[in-house]
Amino acid sequence: MKGRWARIWQVALALLATTAFAIADTNSPPPGTLNYVEGRVSVQGQLQTQKSVGSTYLAPNQDMETGKGHAEMLLTPGVYLRLGDNSDVRMISPGLADTQVQLMKGSAMLEVDELFKENNMSVVVDGATTRVEKQGLYDFTANPATVKVLDGKAVTYEGDEHVNLKKGREVLVAEGQPFTAQKFDKNEVENDPLYRWSDLRSEYATNSNVQQANDLWAYGGWWGPGWYWDPFWMDFAFMPGWGLGWGPFGWPFFSPWAVGWAPYYGFGVGGRYYHYPVAMHADPHATGAVPRLAHPVTRNAAGFRALPRSMAMNRGGMRAMPMGRMGGFEGGRMEGGFGGFHGGMMPRR
Repeated sequence: MKGRWARIWQVALALLATTAFAIADTNSPPPGTLNYVEGRVSVQGQLQTQKSVGSTYLAPNQDMETGKGHAEMLLTPGVYLRLGDNSDVRMISPGLADTQVQLMKGSAMLEVDELFKENNMSVVVDGATTRVEKQGLYDFTANPATVKVLDGKAVTYEGDEHVNLKKGREVLVAEGQPFTAQKFDKNEVENDPLYRWSDLRSEYATNSNVQQANDLWAYGGWWGPGWYWDPFWMDFAFMPGWGLGWGPFGWPFFSPWAVGWAPYYGFGVGGRYYHYPVAMHADPHATGAVPRLAHPVTRNAAGFRALPRSMAMNRGGMRAMPMGRMGGFEGGRMEGGFGGFHGGMMPRR
């Protein structure tokens, strides 16, 4: 009987997430939306500030440039493009099913926390097109034109040739160079300023996710996976459909279904247990620090996990959640009322 109810819960949640994703497609911020500004950043020559976040986005053939500074741009839900100093990225196609950008100069890093088979996600550098095929972390430089896969899987095409790239491999796109996958020095990449900045932004993205997931439980308004405006962190938070996942830097992100279980203990790995001190009880803003889990739990592997074993699994699938009415939670039990669905909220200016 428990196994039967567990399967019913799984099917119901999957249907809800699928339906809500269709709604999210028409209400989420479009690919190319500015999500964070640090230092000198411009779009089509217009200087951007933190007040531009959420309301500025790139149309086809428009450029975002950095001087001494960094910028974070949203692509499809769960995908962040981050620019380093003195860089330029051009939007080629901002569609949800066909998203393509071109790195004109400098460096960019792509964090892919969620990717569906319908997403055609690609980056062009010096005439070579790289199609991203899995969640992970991808590094692009324009001079010399190089594509690195720190985590995940991609295919780079140039003319009639292509090369498959997996974790720890790169390809150099230049005349006279062999168009083949090669190993690269991971330590050198991890000491790069853009990598360190992206790691920090990924941590902030988790905090924003936890904050917004708790608010959605407490006040309602969750329509499923997508981007949700978080007025506390002043950026868009990525919200998976249900369960939880990890980004390639090891920072977790929760759906409202999963964050309502916090704090929980579990994920025993080698006798080690982790505790998530996320927002509890009456104060939805009482968000504590969320621990990095890349080592040893995920081994730096990005991706979606259904639910933690301590929360969910009994071979039969997901365990029924202890709840009153869907909504906010207190002391591990969800209480209150579950709000209706609505589209993604853009920041109010």
